[in-house]
Amino acid sequence: MEQYDVVIVGAGPIGIATGIACQKHKLSHVVIDKGTLVNSIFNYPLNMTFFSTSDKLEIGDVPFISHNAKPTRDEALEYFRRVARHWKINTRLFENVEAVTSKDDGFTVRTSKGVYHGKAVVISTGFYDVPNLMNIPGEKLSKVHHYYKEPHLYYDQKVVVVGAANSAVDVALETYRKGADVTMVIRESAIQDNVKYWVKPDIENRIKEGSIKAYFNSELKEVRENEVDITTLEGVTTIENDFVLAMTGYKPDFSFLKSIGVDMVLDGEALVPCHSPETLETNVPGIFLAGVICGGTVTNKWFIENSREHADRVVHQISQRVNPGPS
Repeated sequence: MEQYDVVIVGAGPIGIATGIACQKHKLSHVVIDKGTLVNSIFNYPLNMTFFSTSDKLEIGDVPFISHNAKPTRDEALEYFRRVARHWKINTRLFENVEAVTSKDDGFTVRTSKGVYHGKAVVISTGFYDVPNLMNIPGEKLSKVHHYYKEPHLYYDQKVVVVGAANSAVDVALETYRKGADVTMVIRESAIQDNVKYWVKPDIENRIKEGSIKAYFNSELKEVRENEVDITTLEGVTTIENDFVLAMTGYKPDFSFLKSIGVDMVLDGEALVPCHSPETLETNVPGIFLAGVICGGTVTNKWFIENSREHADRVVHQISQRVNPGPS
């Protein structure tokens, strides 16, 4: 069994930042992820551009130099690889955490490849692994995609894009410009206000001129091999269809959190992992949260730029327990 002061679950930007904080506090650490480094960013669309400027994505005092006003996915992947290498982050990638068990002196973390002991555990797993399902007939058909990579697949195809946030808008515009016949299905009465400011006029103008069709105040009702049903204010409309791109968002893996003893609590209408807003420690003493997972089902509360400081806050708490100063 490998012994560490801190076991970090999730090798995203905040997981890396937590490893950096461990280095600064002279705590041994390991960062475990079931995928690759910054796996969520790796799975973003190939041509994705961040909303934030590069300086707001920086961690570990390493400058993020972008060739554009807004950094791209590829630039971010290069940057976080460089940060991990610079700080010698101890990673175990493509290794799934299967169980976390409390011990008198910390926790046993069992994975698909090994067993680790940590005096504390930090969960920084984000929310990109579990899509919000539409729960409609036909959603399991192979033509329905909850993730989007690049537009070539959809050339000369009739595509329905579900959603009105940034992901849906990006997908609609990119597939349209690469030769798809695009129809958007949108619950709201308009494109969401939080859509990237340089993209919002583009999608609104494409809809206004009819290049991209849009059904507002509508929902997808059923998917079949060659068509879909859309519920609108006027009734149900059936249109021909080859692919459905359901950009309906994602949520944290609550089943994993529950399996390690972290309770889920209601915060208004949101379901949130139980944790202290100050220390970020969960109801299980010694298990902490960091990053976007703190928001639970509210996935637009925490981002890299406003949760970077979670790493220092959490590791400071752990350091005081592992290496307590004189009383």
